[in-house]
Amino acid sequence: MPLSPTTLLNTCWILFVLYWIWSARQVKSTVRTEAASSRLLKYWLPLGAAFVLMEPIPWIRRTVLGVRFVPDLHGLALLGLLLTIAGLLFACWARVVLGNNWSAVVQLKQDHELIERGPYRFVRHPIYTGLLLAFLGTAVALGEWRGLLAAAIVALSFWRKLRLEERWLGEQFGATYADYMRRVKALIPWIL
Repeated sequence: MPLSPTTLLNTCWILFVLYWIWSARQVKSTVRTEAASSRLLKYWLPLGAAFVLMEPIPWIRRTVLGVRFVPDLHGLALLGLLLTIAGLLFACWARVVLGNNWSAVVQLKQDHELIERGPYRFVRHPIYTGLLLAFLGTAVALGEWRGLLAAAIVALSFWRKLRLEERWLGEQFGATYADYMRRVKALIPWIL
C-alpha cells in the first residue's frame, strides 16, 4: 500500500526537525542575542500557530480555513510534496554551509563570519527561503486555506526576524554587508 502524501509530508517535516536538532550540537559561543520575550512573541508563537494550522484539527477544518483553494488532485498533492522536499533540502544545504555560525535565534557569534558561498550566493537568508518554500509546498499539498494562512504567518515572522538580523549584521560587518545586500536579494533571487 503506497504512503499518502500527508504521511510523506509529516515524515519529511519530522526528519527535518530531527536533523535541525542534531545539527545544533556544535555552534560558536554567543556574544549577542535577542531577548527571550521578543523571540517568544515574534517567532515561536507564530511558528507554533502555523504548525497547528497544518494539522487536521476537526474544528479548524469545519471553518473557512478548511475550504480547499485548489482541487483535490493527486498531482497537486505530489507537487506540494516535491516543493516541500525542495524547500527543506535548500534550508538544510544553507544550514550546512553556515556551519557553526548558525543559531535558531537572532544572535552574533564569537568570530562571526559573513557567509557568501553556497545558497548564500543566491539569497541572504536561504534557510528562510527554503522553509517558506516548504510551508508553501505543504499548503499546496493540503490544498486548504489553513495551509496558506500558516505560510503567511511564517513569512511575516521570518520577515520580522530577518530585519533584525540585517541590522545586526550591518553593524557587525559594515560596508561589506551593505555591499552584500546590494548584490544579493534577501529571500527570492533577483526579486525580493
